[in-house]
Amino acid sequence: MKRRTLLRIMELDELAENYCPISECRDFGKKGQGNLICYSTYGPRKTRLLYCRTCGHKFSERRNTLFFGLHTNDKTVQQVIKYLIGGNSIRSTAKLTGLNKDTVHRIYERVGLHCQRVFSSLMRDLRLESCALAELLELLERRKGHKQKPYSKHESAGKMVCN
Repeated sequence: MKRRTLLRIMELDELAENYCPISECRDFGKKGQGNLICYSTYGPRKTRLLYCRTCGHKFSERRNTLFFGLHTNDKTVQQVIKYLIGGNSIRSTAKLTGLNKDTVHRIYERVGLHCQRVFSSLMRDLRLESCALAELLELLERRKGHKQKPYSKHESAGKMVCN
């Protein structure tokens, strides 16, 4: 197989993980539709500019990701996240990575917002009754070992009262 054809197949596989972020597009949020092509690249990292053949919009491959718009390199951002998850403070993470503590704090806030967005999008289509949510919260609380209960229990029967 020719090198050019092989590179094109690899590029199509990588593009299958992306989707059109334009809410008015018919293919909005749908991965692997074949509607995206690499239009050009930009910046020192040669970030791909994608073109949606369905709606005609162009956008960065990093759009809707944690890294979109950051000037700090990806490996450093990943290190910051790793240190913060490991329990390091913002100040000690800044010293370990050689970044300013304000930069570490901005990355920390961005990670939190991104996690909220991802969680919200995953939970959007999940249909649970309030009783199922109470049971889920009970399970999570038991795993954490917390004493506080997010629901009320009927004292005599020991069953949850769900609204």
